[in-house]
Amino acid sequence: MFAKTHIQQIRKMFILCILLCISSSNPALAADVLRLSINPRAARHNISPFIYGINGYGLDDRQFAALNQAIKLSVSRWGGNTTTRYNWENDFYNTGRDYYYENIPSANSDRSQLPNNSASDRFVQRNHNAGIQSLITVPLIGWVAKAKTGANPLDHPFNCGFKVSIYGQQQSTDPYDPDCGNGIRSDNSPIIGNNPTDTSIAIQPDFVRRWVAHLVGKFGKSSAGGVRFYGLDNEPGIWRETHRDVFPGYLSYQELLQRNIDYAVAIRQSDPSAKILGPVQDGWTRYFYSSYINYPDATAEADRNDHDGKAFVAWYLEQLYAHDQRTGQRTIDYFDLHYYPQAKGVSLSPVGNRATQALRLRSTRSLWDASYVDESWIKDTENGNTAVQLIPRMRNWVNQHYPGLKLAISEYNWGALDTMNGALAQADVLGIFGRENLGLATLWEPPTADQPGAFAFRMYRNYDGKGSKFGDTSIFASSTNQGQLAIYAAQRSQDSVLTLMIINKSNTGLSAEINLGSFKAGKNAQYYRYSPANLRSIVKQANLSISNSAINSKFAAQSINLLIIPGSTAR
Repeated sequence: MFAKTHIQQIRKMFILCILLCISSSNPALAADVLRLSINPRAARHNISPFIYGINGYGLDDRQFAALNQAIKLSVSRWGGNTTTRYNWENDFYNTGRDYYYENIPSANSDRSQLPNNSASDRFVQRNHNAGIQSLITVPLIGWVAKAKTGANPLDHPFNCGFKVSIYGQQQSTDPYDPDCGNGIRSDNSPIIGNNPTDTSIAIQPDFVRRWVAHLVGKFGKSSAGGVRFYGLDNEPGIWRETHRDVFPGYLSYQELLQRNIDYAVAIRQSDPSAKILGPVQDGWTRYFYSSYINYPDATAEADRNDHDGKAFVAWYLEQLYAHDQRTGQRTIDYFDLHYYPQAKGVSLSPVGNRATQALRLRSTRSLWDASYVDESWIKDTENGNTAVQLIPRMRNWVNQHYPGLKLAISEYNWGALDTMNGALAQADVLGIFGRENLGLATLWEPPTADQPGAFAFRMYRNYDGKGSKFGDTSIFASSTNQGQLAIYAAQRSQDSVLTLMIINKSNTGLSAEINLGSFKAGKNAQYYRYSPANLRSIVKQANLSISNSAINSKFAAQSINLLIIPGSTAR
């Protein structure tokens, strides 16, 4: 009796061992295998090539050329605080609060040719030569930098907004020019009542009309290969902070709307085919209020209440739609907002500790996920929760108030682009942009060509070093754990190849079974990987076999993986 029972137990253990061995050698049978699936028939839409853009203003020609060679840029934006008061005629800009409100001449070896060969001309020419679309920020603030007169207009001292010799001692002064202060007195009170003409010239929309006409004269109209995109200034809701030497007051709903209308008309007078982006607000709170000092102060609340209590961007779109219906001409073509994740230590920040790195990877969900509670100070003033779900929220605003507009995010940054953690977040963001049908995006503070963040772009734009790209038609893809193993799927229009971007955000290798659904695949998938194993290169792996419309594989920890699957259309 004992012996028989003992033999049966041994047999059971032997069978169990065999099953466990089979399971460990076949990921499809393992209990911890993640399931990834696609449906080539579902959620199909074009992926805009303009989501793979950067803010290129500020990069020198060498940096720009190297980055473009690596990632095959689609759009380069002339933007940021210094473009708000850029003067295309004399090639001066004002630094605003970023650096003592100073008028600085753009680097220019021959100013005698102006307004030709200005920094903005050369920016567009550089893009044009490389086949990259330009996004030019035009000033709406009503002031632009005046030129310095005298023997050495390119050297200190420069014109500045708060000269110590005029307005008295201040908390901080330019170490290279101690007469230029930060506009804050020693007792911490701001200097008010300064003269805007210390630095600037008053302008009207005709200034922009003439600038666009100048660009059309040099590069042709947008429809003929000229400047394709124009942005209606940069973050106007914070002019009272960034450019308070010329705009110290409150920017109301009505004033910002009217400036958008007036200057958009000026752009279209010179180039009717150009695409215009607005209102270019800086971040979450100014989606709901046009401006304020303290969030939200009494002036901001009163302004909102005077406009039926509506969020600023909702009211703005509603008013533009009514105006454009009357006039028969669009004011804007892209609804453009800036977005920087507000979780501590993420945006524009170094990699941080393990907790911050995990937070960076989670926070990309704020772009789309209604169930993601934002891990920051952000509160949803409309619905009482903290789900940002930015792109669906933008689309909902457009659908309700101005149907047909495209969506743009002309500034964003998830930080740590010099590390693998930042590259994982950037790759995830680009996948989200494509899946969520964003029309245009330009990264602020782009990486250098050899940093991991650039390789995140390369996986989509130039994975083999020969210009091969991720697909241009998004299709449905899902993961049983998108937070650990994210998947984005697309087909290439020129060859019907299926491309799958699979991002392992975890610190361990993850096994997955990929169900290809109705896609008629060949026998093998090409496989490219970027991972900490080689931060200087995208490495081609051995092909993965395809059996019964499925792929079984293990994806390395902290890796960005691209599968290239030949085939035809869905059957």
